[in-house]
Amino acid sequence: MNNVYEMPNSNKSYDEASGWIAKVDKGLSEKETEELRRWLDANAENHAVFMKMARLWDKMDALARLAEICPPAETPRRPMRFALPAVAACALLAIALVTWLSSGVDEDLSVDAGAVMADVYETAIGEQATYELADGTRIALNTNSRVTVNYSASNRLLHLERGELHIAVARDKARPLSVLVGDRVVQAVGTEFNIEITGEQRIELVVTEGVVMVGISAGATDAGSRQAPLVLTQNATPVAAGQEVVIDANDDPAKPVATETVDADDIAVKLSWREGNLIFRGESLEEAVSEVGRYTEVQFIFLDEESKKVRVAGLFKAGDVDGLLAALRQNFNISYEWVADDTITLSGR
Repeated sequence: MNNVYEMPNSNKSYDEASGWIAKVDKGLSEKETEELRRWLDANAENHAVFMKMARLWDKMDALARLAEICPPAETPRRPMRFALPAVAACALLAIALVTWLSSGVDEDLSVDAGAVMADVYETAIGEQATYELADGTRIALNTNSRVTVNYSASNRLLHLERGELHIAVARDKARPLSVLVGDRVVQAVGTEFNIEITGEQRIELVVTEGVVMVGISAGATDAGSRQAPLVLTQNATPVAAGQEVVIDANDDPAKPVATETVDADDIAVKLSWREGNLIFRGESLEEAVSEVGRYTEVQFIFLDEESKKVRVAGLFKAGDVDGLLAALRQNFNISYEWVADDTITLSGR
């Protein structure tokens, strides 16, 4: 599965403009340069939003690259009748950017240094989605997950409200990326980690690359009210690649968290959802069914206690209820019956 939740149309231009700013900063290919030309020439909103993003991200060198994208015409221009040609549009855009970034006079289009871009990304039950954020950070959402992304000139804040998130953080020492989960903060400069809010409201964090800090904020966590990067309290705990942290809902946030080393096989199992798989290595059928239930609306009812204790091993496709039932019958001696469109009973033979 690789379903992508469509964002509201009002955010589309901001997402696209932010993406172009990041690409210009990294350097455009010939194909991307032509695509940017077409995008800028598509409508006036694209021009305005692109200028907003340029100011927000303070990409002054984007102006020089715009000169490459929109070279001066070598032949005399014909009078414009109905629409702005791409070259003329780029020229006006560059002039506007110079004026805007140097003076900030235009009140209608100006963006305060503390301004925030807020976007919401979410998946329904059974959906998984991947996105690339404006700075190049990549996020993947597992089933039934929701995250709010707030970027400003000084902060990169993500709020995981439910579900599971894997994130590959684009490196930016000046703006560490922070993920807010309940009263905890997971902060990184450039690394990869997986974080989940379980059904019991536990926070499970696994770091797969680099080091993150886990703690609580020393100040406000509202991106719109911060003019400097979010700072953690002194008792924040470093968590390195190959380590895991599990935080219960009633754990004292003022105390350092405990880390535990996780082997490569366990990490592979934990992250198997990114390939649409569920891997079980001897979990009880009750535990396995609970995990499967995250990916489907189907409810499972056990008719006896013994069947809950049956140990299950194997690889299953997330959301493939029929495949799971067939495997349970053939390999684990478990009978099942559909008693409603969304309800299945399970029992030992």
